[in-house]
Amino acid sequence: MTIVLYLLTSVCLFFLMPVYFWLANRFQIFDEPNERSSHKTVTIRGGGIVFPMAIILWFCLFGLQLPYLTVGVVIIAVISFLDDIFDLNPTTRLVVHLIAVSLVLLQLDFFIFNWFWLIPAFIVFIGWLNAFNFMDGINGITAFYSFSVLVPIWYLNYQGIALFPDSLLYVLGISILVFAFFNARKKAKTFAGDVGSVSMALVLGYLVFSLILKTEKWEYILFVSVYGVDTVLTIIYRLFRKENIFKPHRSHFYQVLANDKGLSHISISTGYGVVQILISFFSILIINHEYSGHWSIMVLLLLTVTYVFGKPIRLMLSKE
Repeated sequence: MTIVLYLLTSVCLFFLMPVYFWLANRFQIFDEPNERSSHKTVTIRGGGIVFPMAIILWFCLFGLQLPYLTVGVVIIAVISFLDDIFDLNPTTRLVVHLIAVSLVLLQLDFFIFNWFWLIPAFIVFIGWLNAFNFMDGINGITAFYSFSVLVPIWYLNYQGIALFPDSLLYVLGISILVFAFFNARKKAKTFAGDVGSVSMALVLGYLVFSLILKTEKWEYILFVSVYGVDTVLTIIYRLFRKENIFKPHRSHFYQVLANDKGLSHISISTGYGVVQILISFFSILIINHEYSGHWSIMVLLLLTVTYVFGKPIRLMLSKE
C-alpha cells in the first residue's frame, strides 16, 4: 500500500508541473534577467511550488503527521508565492516567516526549553531561510543541495538515530527529483522562486534543528555548512566593501564561479552538493569521537579558507 502511495505522489507532483507552467504563462509569472542575474533568458518562476505541494500530499496521504510543520510550510509558501508575483513589503514577509518559524519550534517542543534560547533560535532560523533563498541563483543548485542535506538525514533515520517519518523523507526526495527534472539542465524550464526555496529551507531547517536537539550534538550543523559559510562570509565580504547587504548582488562564491570564472551552472551545483554530502558523512563518522567538536571547527575553517582564497583578489578590492 505504501508503494502505491509513493507512486501516486510521484504522478501527482510530476503532472502538477505542466499545469503550473500553463498557469505561469497565462499570468506571466516570469523571472526576467537583470544585471545581477546569473541567467540570460526569461524563465518561469515558482516551479518550486512542487515542494510545499509535496508536504501537503504527504500530510494528507500518510496519516496527518507533524501538523504544525505542515501549517508552517503552507503559510510560508503562500506568502512567498505572492512575493514571487507582487514583490511584497519586507515587513509582511518577516511577520509571516516569524509565524512559520514559531510553528516549527512548536513542532519541535522548543518552547519547553529555557526562554533565553528562543531569541537565538529565531535569529538562526530566520537567517537560514534567507540564506537558502539567497543561494538559489543558478540551475540545479537548490535541487542538488537539498538532496545532499536529505541523504545523510535519511541515512541516520535508517540507522534509527534521527527518528523522522520515513514517508516524509521519501516524499521530499520525490519532490526534489521532480523539480530537478525541470530545473537541473543547461536551459532551465523553471526556477524555484521564493515559494520553493523558502519552503524547502523551512523543512530542511526543521530536520537539522530536530536532529541537533534530539542528539544534543551541535556538530550536525555541518549538514548545512557549505551554504552557511558561503552566506556568512558573503555578508562580511559585502560589509567590507560598504555595500547594502539587503540589495541583490552577485557576490556569493557560486556566483563568482559562474559569472567570473565561467563554470557551468550544473557543474557548480554538482560541486556544492558533492562537497556538502562528503562533509555531512564525515561529520557522521566523527560525531562520537572525543574531539568531534575540534574536527567540526576545522571543517568550517577549511571552508572559510576555500571561500577567501577562491575569490579573485580584484573582486575583493573592486567596488563594482
